[in-house]
Amino acid sequence: MKRRWVEPFIILGLWTLFAGYMTLQGHYVRASMGQPASWLQLAHSEFTYAYLWAALSPAILWLARRYRFDQIRWYWVLAIHAAACVVLASVQKVLFVLLVPPSQAEWQVHDLSGWLRQIAFSMDYGLLLYGIVLVVFYAVDYHNRFEQGQLRASQLEARLAQTQLQALRMQLHPHFLFNTMHTISTLVRADPEAAEQMIARLSELLRITLASSGIQEVPLSRELEFVKAYLEIEKVRFEERLELHFDVDPATLDAMVPNLILQPLVENAIRHGIANRREGGRVEVRSQMIGDTVHLWVIDDGPGLNLDRPKSHRTGVGVANTRARLERLYGAKHDFVLRSASKGGVEAAIRIPFCHSGEKGNDANNGQDSNPDRG
Repeated sequence: MKRRWVEPFIILGLWTLFAGYMTLQGHYVRASMGQPASWLQLAHSEFTYAYLWAALSPAILWLARRYRFDQIRWYWVLAIHAAACVVLASVQKVLFVLLVPPSQAEWQVHDLSGWLRQIAFSMDYGLLLYGIVLVVFYAVDYHNRFEQGQLRASQLEARLAQTQLQALRMQLHPHFLFNTMHTISTLVRADPEAAEQMIARLSELLRITLASSGIQEVPLSRELEFVKAYLEIEKVRFEERLELHFDVDPATLDAMVPNLILQPLVENAIRHGIANRREGGRVEVRSQMIGDTVHLWVIDDGPGLNLDRPKSHRTGVGVANTRARLERLYGAKHDFVLRSASKGGVEAAIRIPFCHSGEKGNDANNGQDSNPDRG
């Protein structure tokens, strides 16, 4: 509707510029030839001529939309536009002669042959102006279609990225639940009381999980809440064998991080770094703001990486999923490495751009995926 109202004003404006230019040109050409004419006389002639074409331009635009060179055979379209050009140019010339009669006697119209001569001599100019209107229309139209195509392509790409992220994130739920239920099943007979505690804490953990269902990014404070709830379950299982330590920079608590990004790394540290050691071990979760980036670490003091089999050690669903999600969310703006820690064990380190949770508050509240592809 807006386009329908704007288009007539654009047509009128362009033909007004054309008439003004032709008036100036006519004045200086006649002055140079020693045949000066008054500004009023020239303006009357040129503006009448231009506004007649402006009145016919909607018909040309309708024909351009109705008969497009890219939709039917080009020679049929060319024939249609050629016929339309002859008709419209003739109508324009007849109206112009009626409104601005020729001042020279040899060009005055008295019979049919006079009209035909007027039309014939103006046909080349009419063809030029008709063609210019077509070229301008198709240039603007193809530009708009190109932008719309780019917009649709970017929307499809964003939807694809969102779907892929959702699929990756949903892989974590059955993986996490399977491991947790497996842990509970091992305690049901050996330590029923501990199993009961784990079930109670699992229900709390599921509550936290459902509260952030459908969200791709959450504040780090919420992610840490989830990790702590998960570690309480593991604490029941390992008791004194599991030592936990959190070193969290307060400046990072409001930073947006991928939902469930730390839990698989913590689970990986416990499974490979502590579970098989009689004496247990220590898991440390750290965060720090460095410049405009957030750095996260999950560190254990276990046996470290097996350098002889790097591709087969600690590369399960959790780590692979984490790597894929970070790549999809941040592209080249992130870094994720799994390496030997300086004091032994393994260190999982993540670096992502800082984004304050206030900038994405609506996403966190309404459950919609936030910024599915910032890379």
